[in-house]
Amino acid sequence: MSDSAAAAALVESYNRLKTALAKRIVGQEAVIEQVFIALAAGGHSLLEGVPGLAKTLLVKSLADAMHLGFRRIQFTPDLMPADITGTEIIQEDAETGRRKLVFQQGPIFSQIILADEINRTPPKTQAALLEAMQEKHVTVGQQTYELPKPFFVLATQNPIEQEGTYPLPEAQKDRFLFLIRVDYPSREEERDIVSRTTGGVQEEIEAVITAEELQAANALARKVPVPDHVTDFVLDLVRATRPNEPGALPYVKEMLSWGAGPRASQMLVLAGKVRALLQGRTHVTIDDIEALAMPALRHRLVPTFHAEAEGVTVDMIVKELIAKVKKPEARVL
Repeated sequence: MSDSAAAAALVESYNRLKTALAKRIVGQEAVIEQVFIALAAGGHSLLEGVPGLAKTLLVKSLADAMHLGFRRIQFTPDLMPADITGTEIIQEDAETGRRKLVFQQGPIFSQIILADEINRTPPKTQAALLEAMQEKHVTVGQQTYELPKPFFVLATQNPIEQEGTYPLPEAQKDRFLFLIRVDYPSREEERDIVSRTTGGVQEEIEAVITAEELQAANALARKVPVPDHVTDFVLDLVRATRPNEPGALPYVKEMLSWGAGPRASQMLVLAGKVRALLQGRTHVTIDDIEALAMPALRHRLVPTFHAEAEGVTVDMIVKELIAKVKKPEARVL
C-alpha cells in the first residue's frame, strides 16, 4: 500500500471510530480526537475531569471499537505493584512432583490498560507503570517480560478530590503524551445523555480498528515531513516555558517554576504529524502545533506559588505563550 493510500485509510479508520463511539458518547469530539492522535502516535493519555463525565465509559467504548485486548485496573490506596504486574507463585510439577516458581501475569499484560483513578494509589504502585509505559516490558525478580504490542495506558483522575489521593510525580506525568481535560457537556448534549442513558436500549459497539492498523498509522506518521519553520516554532514554544532559559520572558519567570523538557518537543512533533494526516495534509503546519500545545504541555509545567495565588492556571499560561511566541515564516528554497 502506498503512503497516500495508507493516509486515506487512516482517515477512514478515524471516521469509523467516531461513528462507533457516537453510539455511546455524546459530544466530546476534541477529547476523542486527542485520544486517537495519542494512540496513533504510540503514546499514552491521562484524562482528567470531575466525576460523571464518562471518562471511564469513553476508554471502555474505545477499547470495544478496537480489536485490542483490554483490562481495567481500579486504583485504590491498598493496591500493590504485584497486583498490576503479576507475581511468582509456587506450583507443583505433575510429572516430577517438584515445586517451582511460575510467573502469574497481572492485568498489565494487555494492549489497552484503563488505569482508573490513578491518583488514588500510592507512588510505589504508580511507579509500577513507569517501566511498562516507557520500555514496554515488565521486570519481576530477575526476569523481564515483554508486553503485547501495541501497548497503551489510558489513565483517569479526578482533579477536585484531595483526601486519599496521591498526585502523580512529574516524572510519571511526563510519560503521558497528552493530559486531556474532559469538560462538562453543553445543555443540549446533556439532554441527549439523559435521554440515552435512562431508556431501555443500550447501543453495542463493533470493533472497527485493528492493532495492525494502529501500528501502520504510527509508522506512517513518522514519515510525515516537518518544515524547518514548524520545528523552529516547536522549539521556541517549548523553550519559552523554561524560566531559567536565557532570554526567558518576565511573564514566564513570574508564573513558572519549571518548564517542559525535550520530550515535550518530541511529543508535539509526533502528535502534529498524526493530526496533519487526519486533516488530509502530507506535512505538519504551525496550526497543528497550536491545536495540540495545550494537552501536550499542561502536565509538564509547574506554576509558581504566585501564579496559584493569583488564580493563574497552567492552561492560561500555555495560551498566553502561544500568543506571545513569534511564529517563524516559512523558508523559501
